[in-house]
Amino acid sequence: MKKRIAGILTAALIGTTVMGTVVMAAPSGAIDVISREDGSGTRGAFVELFGIEEEKDGEKVDMTTQEASITNNTDVMLTTVAGDENSIGYVSLGSLNDTVKAVKIDGAEATAANVADDTYKVARPFNIVTGDKLSDAAQDFINYIMSSDGQDIIEKEGYIKVDEKAEAYKAGDAKGKVVVMGSSSVGPVMEKLAEAYQKTNKNITVEVQVSDSTTGINSATEGVCDIGMASRELKDEETKKGVKATEIAKDGIAVIVNNDNDLEELSSDQVKSIFTGDITDWEDVTK
Repeated sequence: MKKRIAGILTAALIGTTVMGTVVMAAPSGAIDVISREDGSGTRGAFVELFGIEEEKDGEKVDMTTQEASITNNTDVMLTTVAGDENSIGYVSLGSLNDTVKAVKIDGAEATAANVADDTYKVARPFNIVTGDKLSDAAQDFINYIMSSDGQDIIEKEGYIKVDEKAEAYKAGDAKGKVVVMGSSSVGPVMEKLAEAYQKTNKNITVEVQVSDSTTGINSATEGVCDIGMASRELKDEETKKGVKATEIAKDGIAVIVNNDNDLEELSSDQVKSIFTGDITDWEDVTK
């Protein structure tokens, strides 16, 4: 049974005072695994990149431990790990803040620069998803995202731009409203793009609705929105329904722990073992 996200107050570290300074010992006790909900693009990319899935009867099966607590968006993940000293989770690198700590993976620090040069390999695309019938307004917004103006915003927000040689945006004569739906990881940078775009082109309004990648893809497929947001690659069965993905940025996935946890690094194999439930105690990680 999945544990509820609610006031986990168990101390995970032992503090020792030495000449007035508190020295924190290594984490101890049961590991509180925090994962994302089914349909999350971040979860899909995370389990794929760390091999937390097995093929059964021709299908890939997510093997995340049933003991994991489930959070339904990026903000809840950050808040949960920040409030639980025994926890470990994962979050979009661009959404990382100082309320939690990102650990190194296989010796590489989770930074945009390391994602860009492939030193940090836990990375995935940020995609927009569109169908065959795209309005002029939606196309104009996409033109902005892929322009040097939009790509500079993406870089400023801590993600990796996909086009270093993009040209400046030139507004067209389209008017109307654009609805964008999907991934809570893509959502923050999409909101920044929409805000800047609407200052440049006042004839078009952009509404960003955050949910998860699967909802964004399905909404674009069904025509519920103009543009879907997905923080993973599209599956074959999704593209067969007539939608396509366009990569607008590249993002890393940071493995995060509580700030009071003095752990600095994990191997990919350790992360896999923790999230599949093969390792359940911090002593087995740090010994």
